[in-house]
Amino acid sequence: PGLRDAYRTARPETHADTSNTMAQNAQQQAMMDKKLYDMAKSMEDALDDELHRMNNMDQDDLENIRRKRLESMKGDQDKRKKFLAMGHGELRDLQDEKEFFSEMKGENMMVVHFYRNNWPCKVMDMHLDLLSKKHLETKFAKIDAEKSPFLTERLKIWMLPTLALVSKEKIMDYVVGFDDVGGSDDFPTEHLRLVLASKNMIDYHGDDAETDARRSTYEKTTEVVDKKNLRKGGGNLVLGSDDEDSDFD
Repeated sequence: PGLRDAYRTARPETHADTSNTMAQNAQQQAMMDKKLYDMAKSMEDALDDELHRMNNMDQDDLENIRRKRLESMKGDQDKRKKFLAMGHGELRDLQDEKEFFSEMKGENMMVVHFYRNNWPCKVMDMHLDLLSKKHLETKFAKIDAEKSPFLTERLKIWMLPTLALVSKEKIMDYVVGFDDVGGSDDFPTEHLRLVLASKNMIDYHGDDAETDARRSTYEKTTEVVDKKNLRKGGGNLVLGSDDEDSDFD
């Protein structure tokens, strides 16, 4: 199937198109604002509960908290070493379809960017690279869609960029284009972070807003490509299926 970039087509916009786009953007922004508010409210409630609990502690309680914190820090260090050994902490560039199947084995959470060498995909790469360093619990990878015909056909990838969300060797969901992050390529990393968190692809509760990247900080260098004969995305793929065996023997 043809692959379409996440850009507007060359058809001139009508007044109705502009109105619909503005309404959709306003609705998406309202949804994102609500997510941020809900996260902030949850954090505030949790902080109030913690302050109340601490005000009623004795010395034994404080020692117990210190011990548990040290144990947690050691556990976090062990997890970090394990994740880095598994290839987490970076945006991995997969060379072919065999490597895709190999890399997804044993992963609880994996985000795979199907891309081509164009501007929208470079924007997505910038955000994913930042998130890969913040969320070691998740493996982040990318694969050239045009060099992966079996996967793009089987998964019905029709627009680029598309993120395939993998859990326990199954494709669970997709993020197609930029619709989920506001409908524009000039979105903050936090928007993508919230989307991935809502789809259980990263462990995040809105408690860190340091990571960010926007299109305006980079130079646009690629051209727009538009193709016809599109197919709706959303196929499923399970590791170990007959298709994998027949295609990669």
